[in-house]
Amino acid sequence: MESKIFKGPDVKGKRFRQDVYHVLNRQFYKAFKEKYPKYKDVDTKELYKICTTFHNLFFETVIETRDGIKLPENLGNIFIGTCQTSKFRRNIDFGKSTKYGVIVTNTNWDTDGKLAKIFYTNNATKYTFSNRECWAFAGCRNFKRSVAKTYSENWPMYIQVDPMKKIRKMFTKSRQKDYVKSVEKEKLKTYNEFDI
Repeated sequence: MESKIFKGPDVKGKRFRQDVYHVLNRQFYKAFKEKYPKYKDVDTKELYKICTTFHNLFFETVIETRDGIKLPENLGNIFIGTCQTSKFRRNIDFGKSTKYGVIVTNTNWDTDGKLAKIFYTNNATKYTFSNRECWAFAGCRNFKRSVAKTYSENWPMYIQVDPMKKIRKMFTKSRQKDYVKSVEKEKLKTYNEFDI
């Protein structure tokens, strides 16, 4: 396969900026204090610190545990899955391509050609809620960057996601296997082969 010349991005060209919606805004704080009047004296900076601390603990736990986490209020599950790279789309390394003037692709040698993806599913929840198919999850920048950093160090730990199967079935199956293993370990702790 011959190398093609890479035409770098136009730095001075027009840009499309997506509208950003921040959840932690004045309306949120006002609605929170109306719903929970006992916290009306808490400063908005303190509420912001509480929310950001929760989010940091949230995504650190997702990264550290293989099965991910279950969201509060039965809103769904979030986990990191291992996926195979696409055979049809090239994963271009724009920094190196711009530097050398030739298309350079990310080969992911550290992870054996695998990619990390953050998955959100609410099909496996115990109690269904209205309009659950309209719910989506978008990870914040810190979450995505920390996944990218830690994935190459321990990539075999995460669940292998098959593109042809439903996430719900794979997710519940892996949880069931882990549950059976934990039950077997507990039984082996108390097992005595000389007890008849």
